[in-house]
Amino acid sequence: MPGGRLTQQERQQIALGLADGHAYAEIARRLDRPTSTVTREVMRNGGPTAYRAELAHRATEHRAHRRRQTAPQGSAESGQVHGRDVEAVREYEEVFTTVLMQSGLPRMMARVLVCLYTTDAGSLTASELVQRLQVSPASVSKAIAFLEGQSLVRRERDEGRRDRYVVDDDVWYQSMIASVHANNRLVETARQGVGVLGPDSPAATRLESIARFLDFVSESIVRAAEQAREVLYTKPGTPPPGDGTEGR
Repeated sequence: MPGGRLTQQERQQIALGLADGHAYAEIARRLDRPTSTVTREVMRNGGPTAYRAELAHRATEHRAHRRRQTAPQGSAESGQVHGRDVEAVREYEEVFTTVLMQSGLPRMMARVLVCLYTTDAGSLTASELVQRLQVSPASVSKAIAFLEGQSLVRRERDEGRRDRYVVDDDVWYQSMIASVHANNRLVETARQGVGVLGPDSPAATRLESIARFLDFVSESIVRAAEQAREVLYTKPGTPPPGDGTEGR
């Protein structure tokens, strides 16, 4: 099985395979490459609908050149923790960033979130983020403000009274609850429209359907989030929330 970086010809074959609707495994089989290699290549270069062989090849060369010129301080050391392969970590971070972007996050916000998630401590200061990502403090500040607004990171003070930005088990729970609150605002607004447009009109019927759908989804999200939080993150021997034993 061939190793090393993908050639431009192989990238053209990947693009043709995607255009023909082939799965990653089938494209990889034709190239005699691991499926993971094709998956990473596509996901870090725009995804299956936006992948372009020439652009992907130039982007890969640019990334390799940039790493040679300005490797972030400390990245090599951190990559060797637990026997990690530095290049594999970088490739994974690129894939993770692309997936988050496809879910709706802007690129810088996705890069900051991935940096936090792939750090063993699960928290970094603004200056550490600037150093690791090799971006400006303003870019990090803007990204953090956005992520805090989405409840995807939280802020805490360390012993040196510096702000640290944290992703932990509770962050996704809080983010889910924040999305429910946003849904509830949509429900309220849709039902306001029912009154304005008249309850018997087709438009009002449409808005009421939206409100009922989001109501149901929100209730399901809250129920599932509460159950997951209790099952996955409650320590053994800890009484369930609201059982009346707190403070005894």
